[in-house]
Amino acid sequence: MRGDPMTFDEYLGMEFSSGQEIHESQIVIQPHHCNPTGNINGGVILSLADNLATGAANSAYHEKTGERRFMVGIDIHASMLANQQGGTIRAVSRPIRVGRRVTVIRTTVYGEGERLLADVTTTHVPG
Repeated sequence: MRGDPMTFDEYLGMEFSSGQEIHESQIVIQPHHCNPTGNINGGVILSLADNLATGAANSAYHEKTGERRFMVGIDIHASMLANQQGGTIRAVSRPIRVGRRVTVIRTTVYGEGERLLADVTTTHVPG
């Protein structure tokens, strides 16, 4: 067991990369990410999208306002479009609207062969 506490993104196995306007992360699927049928648990897909979107909202808000405030997610809408067994999933988050009060992020989650697994929109406000 680690001496320091593990963050949720570390627990999921998220690996990050980011650019100016785009945030990306991936998870290499392990058996504990799957449901009894062998498909990826929907909660893993949504957790990847939500965690990445929050980081994107934090960055976008800071770029717009110069303030470092944690952006609290207040709404999530997900269209689960497909699933897969094993492999790697990758999420990409982009700001749709960045305001002083409300920031909206769109995250797409892709599976093997760039198959679209989920389209997720989240709304965030400064905490």
